[in-house]
Amino acid sequence: MSKPEILEKSPMNVVEVKAALENIKKVSPDVELNFRAQKTLEYAQEAAKLATKKAQELYGKLVALEIPRLKDAHYHKLVDLLPTNEKQVKAILSAYHLTVSNESVKKITDVIGEYAAKAK
Repeated sequence: MSKPEILEKSPMNVVEVKAALENIKKVSPDVELNFRAQKTLEYAQEAAKLATKKAQELYGKLVALEIPRLKDAHYHKLVDLLPTNEKQVKAILSAYHLTVSNESVKKITDVIGEYAAKAK
């Protein structure tokens, strides 16, 4: 049995996970996903609220806000959950034990609001 080598670790949102697994199936149709990968794909298909292009666009806009203390993982979580009001944004970020100013939370809500209305 081969031992896989981790080349890079980076956070991904559910939309990116879905796209990556679908790409694997498309590129190698003769290769079947293992049990875990198949279950992950099924979950991602149900949980992904945005199209791949829209999710990347939203992620880019959130990063462009340059909010202090927020990292990639935080932005990806916001893209996954699409909070529609300030209370939801604060609840999501409270899980990471960091505080964000009310102005920054308002900016996040405004940017996500554009995409949440169009989500499926």
